[in-house]
Amino acid sequence: MKRYSPILLLFALAASAQTAKPPVVFLNGYQANCSGSQFSNTFGKFDQFFQATGRTTLFFDNCAYGGKPTIEELGNDFRDYLAGLKYPQVDIVAHSMGGLIVRSYLAGKQPAADVYLPPANPGIRKIVFLATPNFGSPIAILFGVDNQGRELGSGGSFVFDLNTWNQGTDDLRGIDSLALVGNVGTGQAVTPGFDDGVVGLTSASIDFAEPGHTRIIPYCHTGPGLVSIAGLCPPNAPGIAIGVNAADANVAATLSFLNDTSDWMSIGQAPEQNPFLSTGGGLIARAKSTDDQYLAIQSAKASKSLNIQNNAIAWTDLLPAGSQDLMITTPSGTLDAKFVLQPGYTTALTVKSGPFITRVLPTAAALSPLAVAPGMIVAIYGSGLDGVQVLAGGTPVKLLYVSATQANGIVPDSVKGLTKFTATNGTGMHTVNVLVQPAVPAVYTQNQAGTGPAAALNALNNVLVTSTTPLHASDYVSLYLTGLGTVHTVGSLQVADAQPSVSVGGKPCRVTYAGRAPGFDGLDQINCQLAADVAPTTAAQVAVSSTGRTSNVPTLAIQ
Repeated sequence: MKRYSPILLLFALAASAQTAKPPVVFLNGYQANCSGSQFSNTFGKFDQFFQATGRTTLFFDNCAYGGKPTIEELGNDFRDYLAGLKYPQVDIVAHSMGGLIVRSYLAGKQPAADVYLPPANPGIRKIVFLATPNFGSPIAILFGVDNQGRELGSGGSFVFDLNTWNQGTDDLRGIDSLALVGNVGTGQAVTPGFDDGVVGLTSASIDFAEPGHTRIIPYCHTGPGLVSIAGLCPPNAPGIAIGVNAADANVAATLSFLNDTSDWMSIGQAPEQNPFLSTGGGLIARAKSTDDQYLAIQSAKASKSLNIQNNAIAWTDLLPAGSQDLMITTPSGTLDAKFVLQPGYTTALTVKSGPFITRVLPTAAALSPLAVAPGMIVAIYGSGLDGVQVLAGGTPVKLLYVSATQANGIVPDSVKGLTKFTATNGTGMHTVNVLVQPAVPAVYTQNQAGTGPAAALNALNNVLVTSTTPLHASDYVSLYLTGLGTVHTVGSLQVADAQPSVSVGGKPCRVTYAGRAPGFDGLDQINCQLAADVAPTTAAQVAVSSTGRTSNVPTLAIQ
C-alpha cells in the first residue's frame, strides 16, 4: 500500500493548525450490535491525528439512539445534535450509513413519504464520505432486517428519494465534499475490483454532485471482522474508516481535504483512471403515469436487464456509459426513455410521458447549488411543456414565455423552503420539489449565458458598460439581475427586504439602491458606487451576495 512522506504530511498539518478551523464531527455506520459501541471500533485513532493539528473532534454515535430508528429519524437527531453545539460550523467525517444520515439531514428527509424539511443553514463546511452507499448496497441484508438494514439496500425507495429530493437530484447543498471509496472486495458483493466488500464504486462515488471529488483507494468497507469472515474482503484487509497511521491513504486524504491542502488530489485513483468508472455507471429508475403517480414496474431493460426491487424501482450497476434506451414495462403499458448515461457514478432517473420538468433555474445564470428565490424570473426546462400552467406551492406562476421545452415565469413572492412546482397541460402533469431560499442573486450578462460582461449601465448617463464605454473609479453603476427576494414599498420603489453587498474588482461597491427595476416584474436592479481605488482593467469581477448566497461572477470594464 502506498504511503506518504510523514515529514511533508506533518509540515502541511502544522501549517494548517495555524488557521482556526471548525471541529470535526465523526459519524459511524450501521452497527449490528450496539453494545459497547465506541469511536475506536469504527475510526481507530482518526481523532488523534486531527487533534495533533489543533482540531477539536466530536463523535455522533448512532448507537446512542436506541431502537434502530430509521435513517430519516437519525438525520433529525443529527440536526438536533448540531443545534446543541456551540460551533456555528463543523466539518464531517462519515463512514457508510453515517454519510446517509448526513445526507438525510441536508435534505430534511422525514419518515413520512415525500416530506422534506431542509435546514436553511446546514452549518457544515466540508464533508468526507468514507464508503457511503449513496445508492444502496446489494448485500444490505447482511446488515440486518431492521429499519436501517432495509433502507440501506440497493433499489430501495429511501435511496431513490434521497437522490431525487431537489429537482430530481441531490447536489449536497453545494457543500465541498470528498468521497473515499474502496475496491479490494473479493467480488461476492458485485464483482472483483468493483466493490469494497459491501458497496460498489458507482454507489459510493459522489461525482453525481461534485465531479472530481471521488478517490478510489485499496481498502475494505470495514477492518477484519464480519465482512472478512463472510469472504467479502480478503483476510486482514484494512478498513477504510480505521485510522492507523497518519501517512496511510485514508487518513492522509481526509486530513488533507479537511485541512485545506491539495494532497488528496494525488492519493488513490480518480474515477477516470479506473477501468470500471471510466467506462460505465449505475442506474436507478422509477416510472410515473401521465398524471404523476408512481407505477409498478414489471420489467426494465437498457443495454442489459435491470434488477426490480419491490415491483417499484429498477436498478443496476456496470451499465456501459453512453446513449441508452431504457424500456420499462408497467401494467399500464411500456414507457421509453432515451438518455445518455454518464460514467463514474449512478444516475437517478424518473420516466414518464406528458409534461416533464427537468430543471428550474434563474434565467440570468445557472447557479449552484440548486435554488431559486421569491420574485425571481426562472426558466423551467423540460419536455412536453406546450401550453402548461405552473403552480408553485399551489400559487400560480406568472408565465412570460412557454414552449415545448421551456417555460419562463416569476416565482410567487409567497413561497419559501422546499416548494412543489407543478406543470399541467392537456397531456398530464408533473411535480418536482424546488428549494426556494430568501435570496439567490443571479446577474444578467450581455451574452445571456451568465458569464463575461455584465448587463450594466453607467448610472449617470445610462450608457451600456463595455470595453469602449468603460466605467471609472468612483463611478456609479446599475447592475441588472434577478433573485434579490421579497421586497417592501418605499415611496414608488420596491426595495429588497434583504439588502445585498456588492464587490467590483475585489473592492466594495457601495450600494445606494437594491430592489425591483422600476416597471419590471421580477427584474432587479442594484445601484452602487465603485471604490475610489478600484484597479483599471477590462474585466473586473462582479459579485453580489445576499443571505449567504453569492451570484455568478460577470465582469465590468474599468478604465
